[in-house]
Amino acid sequence: MAIITLPYKYLESLTGVSKDIIIDRLPMIAADIERYEDDHFDVEFFPDRPDMFSTEGVARAMRGFLEIETGLEKYDVRPSGISFSVDEGLKEIRPYIASAVIRGLNFTEESIQSLMGLQEALHWAVGRGRAKVAIGVHDLDRVKPPFSYIASERSRKFVPLDFDRSMTMDEILKEHPKGKDYAHLVNKFDRFPLIVDSEDNVLSFPPIINGELTKVTTETGNILLDCTGTDKKAVMIAANIICTALAEAGGKVESVDVSGEIMPSLEPAERTVKVSECNRLIGFNLSVESMTEMLEKMRFGAEPLDEENVRVLIPCYRADIMHDWDIFEDVAIAYGFDNLKAELPDTFTIGKEHVLQKNMGTARTIMAGLGFIEMMPFTLSNERIMYENMQRSIPDYALFVLHPISEEQTLVRTDILPLLMETLKINQHRELPQKLFATGDVVHGRETFQKVAGVTMHTDADFSEIYAIFDAFMHELGVEYTVRESEDQAFIDGRRADVFVKDRLAGVFGEIHPQVIQNFEMDQPVSGFELDLRILNGQCSRNTE
Repeated sequence: MAIITLPYKYLESLTGVSKDIIIDRLPMIAADIERYEDDHFDVEFFPDRPDMFSTEGVARAMRGFLEIETGLEKYDVRPSGISFSVDEGLKEIRPYIASAVIRGLNFTEESIQSLMGLQEALHWAVGRGRAKVAIGVHDLDRVKPPFSYIASERSRKFVPLDFDRSMTMDEILKEHPKGKDYAHLVNKFDRFPLIVDSEDNVLSFPPIINGELTKVTTETGNILLDCTGTDKKAVMIAANIICTALAEAGGKVESVDVSGEIMPSLEPAERTVKVSECNRLIGFNLSVESMTEMLEKMRFGAEPLDEENVRVLIPCYRADIMHDWDIFEDVAIAYGFDNLKAELPDTFTIGKEHVLQKNMGTARTIMAGLGFIEMMPFTLSNERIMYENMQRSIPDYALFVLHPISEEQTLVRTDILPLLMETLKINQHRELPQKLFATGDVVHGRETFQKVAGVTMHTDADFSEIYAIFDAFMHELGVEYTVRESEDQAFIDGRRADVFVKDRLAGVFGEIHPQVIQNFEMDQPVSGFELDLRILNGQCSRNTE
């Protein structure tokens, strides 16, 4: 979830209403106010609405919701006469770039902070930590077009943002805070992406850092925008959101020729939706006219075609509209959550705890009693974490995501232990010992079931310790088990054991192999276990031969 800072005065100037009205009505558009300060308040928005990650975007939405200004916002785009050339050498590095010019801006400290906040929020929500998209904004008046997006030698020097000395790009990755954070995105390449002007001045080293030369200040009036990345659709979405936010701040958007492609295109997309389907889905009884009014309230363009169909124009910044149902959701928001009548259901039932939740609850209680801290790792992972780092082969039952949103989320987890290793890696700078556990669903092919896993990391973590922990865990569960020598390559040979319950393989424990520890970029001994919780239902993973 993105938490956006909204300054009172700036928001009031953009909406024309008082902060009290905004504070009262803002939660009705699916926002959660986190905290109030003297000059601003912080609001949490869902990641599917990146157009709301700025004061300008919130103001545009609120003007519609409060019926101050309804319907589709139109953005005129005039040609700037500026061009960008793209180096063919970037195809395997960071191939896509979108650009635009925004003129006539009157920046204040608040509007600059809003722009910087939007930039970083988009890096997270759309850019996936800058991997898919990185955004640069530059003072256009300090450089000279045309511009070039090139694959540069790593030894190229320039002064990075917020530094006062020239550095090579390799030095930036080692010494600059942003370089250290994002070096992993480019380090594997022989050349680095670079944006330069006609006089060879450096504007940006995407996705790492902009140059100090084009730093945006309150004196900046004209902006050059660049969005680079590995996903063309995400790059264009980020550019549209930035352009329309700056247009809301009073800027005039101009197009740029990027290797023959004119951008940005701020034209709306068109879709026809049915009133009957909307009513069926959200339980209302709307007419075509009332549905049209509600869509305009949410800043769509809307026009009744007949008594059943509405032509909808979707703003270019609404990247979340992928289905008619997304439009119907906005109709429900416009209707007003506070206008929904509370009604008792027609039927009454009494619930009870599901046996699977009860089993996991028992496991949690025991592990907490043994001094472990519970983690909740993601259900999605990738081959590197799940298998490569663990020195395990990819099993036939691994379930892959058909269209993953990133390289980090390519499959559904089949085990929990690797994810605990990843958690240890992230927290290895914290004091030792660390004792972590997690329970939850895993998926083998089409079968979903539950596992529990635990790890302990400190200088004396070994097989004896994890054996004692596991034995205590099984004793508290009241389950008898036997152990046999394991061949799991995630553990050290001779310090690993497979767990059997009623002659069925139920789990594994042992001392983690040094190579696995190195694969996770750690240097402390780790021991761990993983157990199939189906043993509590008289089941396990497979028969033994």
